Amino acid sequence: MELLTFDSFTKKIYIKASLEKIYWCWATTEGIMSWFLRRAEYLGADAKVRNPSDFIQEGDTYIWEWHNWDGQEKGSVLKANGKDFLEISFAGDCRVAITLQDKSSSILVTLKQYNIPTDEKSKMQIHYGCSNGWTFWLANLKAYLEHGILLNETEHDLRQFPNAGLEFVNM
Repeated sequence: MELLTFDSFTKKIYIKASLEKIYWCWATTEGIMSWFLRRAEYLGADAKVRNPSDFIQEGDTYIWEWHNWDGQEKGSVLKANGKDFLEISFAGDCRVAITLQDKSSSILVTLKQYNIPTDEKSKMQIHYGCSNGWTFWLANLKAYLEHGILLNETEHDLRQFPNAGLEFVNM
């Protein structure tokens, strides 16, 4: 058994949808905005905004914005094979890798966030915060693809609550 550490974590979920649909959900602007983000923008190596239906490419940069949070996440697409794997920079120098594996009746989605700093602030905000966040978002992706529903809060503005990100399970 691999020891658990604060410099990385792995989350897995089986989803009954096609591998192509799940990859689309992660690797296109329209896909990632369908279940995860309020706004996403990918810029190609030529600094032009990628069309919403185009797959992201290695070397692209991104800007993400969530519902109920005023901040932005900016990073780079480090790898994207167009089928079953992508990796991005995230939360500073961290990396997030998404692997999709066909398991006959389902697709196993594995998310690994790694290269997490191990100072106390990063342990709380990145390891704990992102680990909880990704757990919810993977469940949201499953609910969206298998049942056509979204679990994240889009009707109520949670930004008025100082601890919303720590208290609301569907941020």
